[in-house]
Amino acid sequence: MYVPFISQRTRKVYRRKGGGKGSSSGGGKGSSSSGSSGSSSSGSTRSQSISSSGSSKQATSYGKGGSAVSTIPSGQLFAGRSQGGGTRDQVMGTRTYGSGYPGNPSRGVAGLGFPFYYWPLAWGGIGLGSAAYLHNNEYGRPDNSSRPGGVMTYATFPAISGNATFHVVADNETVTSLITDLTSNCSSVINTSSSSSAPISFNDSDSSTPKPEQSVQYYRASTVALTVDGYNNTGALQNDTSDTTIPSWVDTNALNCLNSTIDVAAPLVDGVAQQWIVPNIGLVALFWVFYHLCSFF
Repeated sequence: MYVPFISQRTRKVYRRKGGGKGSSSGGGKGSSSSGSSGSSSSGSTRSQSISSSGSSKQATSYGKGGSAVSTIPSGQLFAGRSQGGGTRDQVMGTRTYGSGYPGNPSRGVAGLGFPFYYWPLAWGGIGLGSAAYLHNNEYGRPDNSSRPGGVMTYATFPAISGNATFHVVADNETVTSLITDLTSNCSSVINTSSSSSAPISFNDSDSSTPKPEQSVQYYRASTVALTVDGYNNTGALQNDTSDTTIPSWVDTNALNCLNSTIDVAAPLVDGVAQQWIVPNIGLVALFWVFYHLCSFF
């Protein structure tokens, strides 16, 4: 309710349209996978409840993020680490596992905090030598039910051109949410009839399950990944090796649309919205009388 001189008119805020960051699909280490797609991020905003450090948080698709930074309390998993604070403009990472952490360009996820509350992906399996960082068991296995958002799952999105099959890997709640947005926003470039309508269990012992070296982009502090079948990034497996260029046969229209939609739609825990408190109407009337009485003196 608008009360003259007491409250302010509510400003309507509209979700922005358009794609993600204007990055290149080149092969340098730390590069982002694709540029802006020109697709519209017009999906509906949805909220989901996730359990994090003993409390429930509301994560919102297309949300701005920016929740308050706090320290995980004693007695909870990863006690003493920081959580929260990540914002929408910090979601986009690179092809490097460990990217997407605000202000932290490190390779790998060992010992890090949780700026978006979600845990980083746990690829499972066993890695040797310089690839061991991809298979860190610090956050448990992919089927660890303690993960905020639920166990790891993935969804499949074949390009409508037939050139490339993409997968989105994340926690169950995030994958469920992104299926809706990607199917809606990218229907002109992906085969929706062959795309996933529900999350698929992430089984690291299954050869058809997405692999870390197939990742073309990480998001939200490496808690979400976009992979493409047939891509083998040797830069992810060896230190001091540049990322392998994404093959020319990959449908870039589909890649760009998926990439930019995940960037703007991946669920985030928002900060507490500032709300105007509507004054008691009796107090408003009293203030009005007092104000006009003062005008006589």
